[in-house]
Amino acid sequence: MDDSQKAELFERTPVSRAVMMMSIPTIISSLVMVIYNLADTYFVGMLGDPVQNAAVTLAAPVLLAFNAVNNLFGVGSSSLMSRALGQKKLDVVRQGSAFGFWCAVGSGLLFSLGYTVFRVPLLAALGADRVTVEATGAYLHWTVTFGAAPAILNVVMAYLVRAEGSALHASVGTMSGCLLNIILDPIFILPQGLNMGAAGAGLATFLSNCAACLYFFVLLFVRRKKTFVCLSPAMLRWNRAIAAGICAVGIPAAIQNLLNVTGMTVLNNFTSAFGADAVAAMGIAQKINMVPFYIALGMSQGIMPLVSYNYGSGNIARMKQTILFSGKLAISFLALVSAGYYLGAGALVELFMKNEAIIAYGSRFLRGLCLALPFLCLDFLAVGVFQACGLGRKALAFAILRKIVLEIPALYMWNALLPLYGLAYAQPTAELVLGAAAAVVLVRLFRKLEREQSLTPV
Repeated sequence: MDDSQKAELFERTPVSRAVMMMSIPTIISSLVMVIYNLADTYFVGMLGDPVQNAAVTLAAPVLLAFNAVNNLFGVGSSSLMSRALGQKKLDVVRQGSAFGFWCAVGSGLLFSLGYTVFRVPLLAALGADRVTVEATGAYLHWTVTFGAAPAILNVVMAYLVRAEGSALHASVGTMSGCLLNIILDPIFILPQGLNMGAAGAGLATFLSNCAACLYFFVLLFVRRKKTFVCLSPAMLRWNRAIAAGICAVGIPAAIQNLLNVTGMTVLNNFTSAFGADAVAAMGIAQKINMVPFYIALGMSQGIMPLVSYNYGSGNIARMKQTILFSGKLAISFLALVSAGYYLGAGALVELFMKNEAIIAYGSRFLRGLCLALPFLCLDFLAVGVFQACGLGRKALAFAILRKIVLEIPALYMWNALLPLYGLAYAQPTAELVLGAAAAVVLVRLFRKLEREQSLTPV
């Protein structure tokens, strides 16, 4: 995509078409990520060995920690780059991309070194015992000791490429790794293949992340004269303004990810008190709910470069049109999904497990969880706008409000009012408040930007 094409997409393409061009590839990529995240668990589960299954489960918190780095340098750099493109500050775009890339490389290497040095106490902290420690260590050997850097880099580079409007290439790169992982998993894990168990799942993940990184390296080399994404170490210079611009958005995004993990842990602890069937049913309901969840997330991430560019260039009217169109589209779609989930909850849960107790639990959980969807997409949209405009403090405030102030206290309240089944209504309660807050804050933001623009001399 050359300069004129970038300008055409960001400045002149009809808003509805520009939103679709940026968001559809991102949404599809997000949905493939859902399948990818389930692949290791599914194929290891086919072994029927609880030790191998436990290894993948115990390792999950370490891999989730990668997302904090992805958000810090991926979301942070992407926001800075798109705003700088709108302001025609091309040196800032190049330096911002180099800063994000090399910080991601350094973070990946630190993850690898830290795990390798502190392997024994870390495995104990994760809950691995003498039965599961070998399998868990074998899985983390590939995914962290060797795989931390490529796992982080392929996500961060997708953000960098998407920042200048190449949403399709960003999604193809991410999806190529996900699809390769799904293909390699049965080959490395199952007895019919290499019979490596959890270690095979780790090796498949490592190779697929390397393949995704290779795609982005080749893409950037081929387009080196047409792209402002720069990975050259020569552009890695300390610039306080660039570092501050990335961290102002990236740090709140990273904290938001860690808070999400905290909220999930609290919910699991509540559910586990009611037995294995309840835990399994809640897990199934959450997985079903992940599909529209990732659609909402993909929409908010997909339009971020459009919002950032027009915010940076001062085209507030186009920025507002982009947000309003996206909001109307997402709310309408997710309201329909929510209705479908509510009416067909039992049949959806049964697709995953034909067990009467789990279907009974899961259908009630899903009916509660799905009520959050229309409000959740408005919440995600607002946070995406804050990140796109460099308003990291507002994004952080929403993250704290979502988990610490609203959702976790709501878990205690609903569990007291309606033991077990009430847990599914904590998220809708939080998102109802956040959706209303998002609408108010966005309206105020529009008015503030329009007022500032009217006072700016022509």
